[in-house]
Amino acid sequence: MSIINVYCDESCHLEHDWEQAMVLGAVWCMKARAAELNRQIADLKAKHGLSRFFEIKWSKVSSSKLAFYEALVELFFNTPVLHFRGWVIPDKSILRHDEFAQTHDVWYYKMYFNMLKIIIRRGKVYHVYLDIKDTRGQKKLQKLHDVLANANYDFQREIIAKMQHVHSHDIGLLQLADLLIGAVSYHARGLASSPAKCRIVEMIQQHSGFTLDKNTLPSETKFNLCIWQPSEGGIHV
Repeated sequence: MSIINVYCDESCHLEHDWEQAMVLGAVWCMKARAAELNRQIADLKAKHGLSRFFEIKWSKVSSSKLAFYEALVELFFNTPVLHFRGWVIPDKSILRHDEFAQTHDVWYYKMYFNMLKIIIRRGKVYHVYLDIKDTRGQKKLQKLHDVLANANYDFQREIIAKMQHVHSHDIGLLQLADLLIGAVSYHARGLASSPAKCRIVEMIQQHSGFTLDKNTLPSETKFNLCIWQPSEGGIHV
């Protein structure tokens, strides 16, 4: 049975970080191809004069490294086995957690569930990796695993076999997720001060064929995007 690796990260996820928009996202591919793709990413770094251990981050996109980041976007779109899903929360200021007896952390994992749920398909096995943010998230990670598994009737953990925290600096594909999420977030926040970052956003728009302002079809598998809006019945989910 095919095993799929899913690499998850987020941008501007803190409740009081003075940023309006928040983005969760994931890059996924077949586990059998993951090592090869991580090597390709490391080779791209070396080709562009960077250490193979250089950590790709959206915050590091600059004119001096633009050619490298352009090549990375090309790698993603030219590699059929690589896929991306982004979940955009346009305005965190509308959230009213106290009205729904939840913390921001609980809501955050609800959003993670919504981001991940259409990636998971019966008939495959998934290993889900989340960039570690602190030492307190293990219980929430276990809860997320439980909820995802139960939603897929995966009571024996045969579909979602693994869900764990990892360090992004160890995994090129997780760093790629950071780049794509960062670009979606930059656009969602209406920023345009960096020509290099604007160029990466433009490349993603051109390659995907999407403006990054609207939902893609749920069935879109290469570059899938959802702009979350609270339901009329409640703002918490």
